[in-house]
Amino acid sequence: MPDRFIINGLGGKKKLSGSIEVKGAKNAALKALAASILFKDGIALKNVPDIEDVKRMNDILEEIGVSVIDEKRGKYTLTTPQKVKTDLPTDLAQRMRASIVLLGPLLSRFGAVSLPHPGGCVIGERPIDLFIDGFEKMGAQYFHDGKQHVFKAPKKTLHGATIVFKKPSVTATETLMMAATLAHGKTILKNSAQEPEIVALAEFLNACGAKISGAGTSTIEIIGSKSLRSGREVYQTPPDRIETGSFLILAALTGKKVEIKKCDPTHLEILTETLKHSGVHIDVEKDSILVSNPTSVKFQPTDVETREYPGFPTDLQAPMTIFLTQAHGQSHVFETIFEGRLAYVPDLIRMGARIDVCDPHRIIVHGPTALSGREVKSPDLRAGLAFVIATVIAKGQSVIHNVYNIDRGYERIEERLQAIGVNIERVT
Repeated sequence: MPDRFIINGLGGKKKLSGSIEVKGAKNAALKALAASILFKDGIALKNVPDIEDVKRMNDILEEIGVSVIDEKRGKYTLTTPQKVKTDLPTDLAQRMRASIVLLGPLLSRFGAVSLPHPGGCVIGERPIDLFIDGFEKMGAQYFHDGKQHVFKAPKKTLHGATIVFKKPSVTATETLMMAATLAHGKTILKNSAQEPEIVALAEFLNACGAKISGAGTSTIEIIGSKSLRSGREVYQTPPDRIETGSFLILAALTGKKVEIKKCDPTHLEILTETLKHSGVHIDVEKDSILVSNPTSVKFQPTDVETREYPGFPTDLQAPMTIFLTQAHGQSHVFETIFEGRLAYVPDLIRMGARIDVCDPHRIIVHGPTALSGREVKSPDLRAGLAFVIATVIAKGQSVIHNVYNIDRGYERIEERLQAIGVNIERVT
């Protein structure tokens, strides 16, 4: 039987205390691992989280010929030879959405890529049209043979182009930005995503010889280079802002005094302000956040609308909905990014939440309501951790199945939660 969590809830009491550390960002580490293909001399990474998605990305890289050395304690060294396989292994690539980012480095350096439709969380339609359009503008030829997406660059070379994304996409922005670092000429990416992970990747690539400007804004310019060499540069994975936000919401609901350490509060200002508006007492330092709640605090309702960064993160929508079930009044949640991201709501209703489902994108949350423990199944990575939060505030015992979905993005989450007082046990 797969792993599951058994959690004995606090019944709405604010009992958690102590400190909890944030690990490296999943979405940043995966893109840096993929970027290793661009380098002639290999790269070194630090603060990489020990999670399933990192293991699967490394499996894919090793399968195509990249040398991946686990130095332990979040350190990796990767070296790409002069020749690799450009056909991604179907079984591995279909298991994770992030496999699509390998398209940029492979196509740019080796001139060809064949891959199945990438997998990942089932949270709605996730087409690859932005990638097809972008790479065709850079000179690549694309066709689908019925099973595989196939990209080929004439003479194994991409050229610069002006690419306007019809909507901001983190993965498309990073993938095409990486490809453009080795393309001939200038590439301009307009309506780009602006997430901090993009900035971290661009800064590292620039330190290694790339010429990227505008990362973190809607327009990014890249002048192609002949090669990248890391030398002594080491990629430092930034802290995971989604993990930080999830811990912040958990601390707001159940914390007596909880400190979230090794984070970057500037990446979560909209969540911090939203929680403060609802009555949560938050003190922000340079790399930590302290939550201290009097037992008598009554949370105020608020409306949440997910948007691309710097808007409210879609990855924190489910945890925030858990918070709103404990607010005194009516709150509206509008999920604008993915149409399947409210799949967790029926289970939350069965736990006692009062939620009206308006359509696949909108819900109305009525609070406060006491939640009761029950058996639930993690539908995706982010909703999985939201269920952990829900079962911690609930009364009685709960069982969370399909823990693999949570392990994909959160390193030994049960051990870190135990340290601040959560009664959670992993059963293997």
